Amino acid sequence: MVEPSGFTKISALGVEEKRVNVIADFIDPPDGLGDGYRVEARVVTWEASEVLKVPGSATFRDRNGWSVFVVDRGRASQRTVQIGHRNQAEAEILGGIAAGEQVILYPSNQLHDGDRVRIRF
Repeated sequence: MVEPSGFTKISALGVEEKRVNVIADFIDPPDGLGDGYRVEARVVTWEASEVLKVPGSATFRDRNGWSVFVVDRGRASQRTVQIGHRNQAEAEILGGIAAGEQVILYPSNQLHDGDRVRIRF
């Protein structure tokens, strides 16, 4: 069970961390495990193979839904995309762009469809 509210804790390095308690029960508890032990776990909420994804920083909302800018022959080309699962870091792309197309990260409000762009590394 994931508790319904979280809390803020200051780490040993002085960093504020958001936390939430999770209450779990072992099906087959290991021997010697007693009260007060700490367990670190990785929780997977969704996974799939062969997923087209882009950095979340490349996506933005417009009147048509979600969009990205791709680089097409030296110009920015705005594409409406269909997004599946997403988190803060990345978004699953269900349609609108193809694998291998270069997307523009952190597109500015001053960037428009057809503007000249150049790739920098």
